[in-house]
Amino acid sequence: MKAAWYEKQGAARDVLTIGEMDDPQPLAGEVRIRVAFSGVNPGDVKKREDAFGVGMPYPRVVPHSDGSGKVDAVGEGVSREWIGRRVWCYGAQSYRPFGTAAQYTVVPLKLVVPLPEVVPLEQGACLGIPGITAHRAVHVAGSVKGKTVLVQGGAGAVGACAVQLAHQAGARVVATCRAEADKEIASRAGADEVLLTNANLAERIRVSAPDGVHHVVEVAFGANIKTDTEVLAQGGSIATYATNTPMPEIPVWQLVFVNARLFFVGSDDVPPNAKIEATQDINNALAAGWQGLDIAEIVPLVQIARAHELVEHPVKPGRVIVAIS
Repeated sequence: MKAAWYEKQGAARDVLTIGEMDDPQPLAGEVRIRVAFSGVNPGDVKKREDAFGVGMPYPRVVPHSDGSGKVDAVGEGVSREWIGRRVWCYGAQSYRPFGTAAQYTVVPLKLVVPLPEVVPLEQGACLGIPGITAHRAVHVAGSVKGKTVLVQGGAGAVGACAVQLAHQAGARVVATCRAEADKEIASRAGADEVLLTNANLAERIRVSAPDGVHHVVEVAFGANIKTDTEVLAQGGSIATYATNTPMPEIPVWQLVFVNARLFFVGSDDVPPNAKIEATQDINNALAAGWQGLDIAEIVPLVQIARAHELVEHPVKPGRVIVAIS
């Protein structure tokens, strides 16, 4: 099969290789997917460049955890009814060496989700990491039905998913974004109100939510913790999945006074049952008419280095995915 891989970490054009590998064969409990599209996430880029100083976990890594395609082979113990099904998958390269940047990927059945017929395969490659992260960030503190949820960065991939999933769960959703052009993305995802992150943001959030925000989904913990604290309702919660700085200052006493709860969400280690619930709710949202995430660009496998660079230095909003041929 044709695949992309790296055997050392560094800049995309320096380490990513395109070549031929043996076709993988599914073991017991696994399925093989003929990959149509492979999603590129910031986490895939950070692994490749060793952003966290972990080093190479395996001698060779085929990148990308998210993808879509059709099941074409199954291992022992898996019903052959899966063969031919359109699916999306997640976690293909989470604690595993070989992800979806290849013509075939083999994953445990638990990481495979049927893709509704009305949903394009391109969209299926966008769902895994953003959707599971967003779902956990929305629900980790408990039910949001009837509550006000603030989604910081509501035009990003995780943010837009969080807006939609909070909306589907019965919350009133206030989203923020940095540019006027991004407001439509958050609105289309289901936000009841979208605010620009410019002057007096906390004051404008309080006008929109006079009783305070019950739960915050946070993309830039360090940059936004002061604002989040100022608008949080008594007993409110913050779930963050990213930060602009690794060692942010935290207004501890203000958080103490409102009895705040803080949650930190890493998609790879979300509890298995929560991942399954997330995939079900994502599919339900799609079946109910949600159009999913915007796609900024579809890049052929031979240009995978460019795809990684587009994620590192985006020129327009939306997911970058790789078309596998």
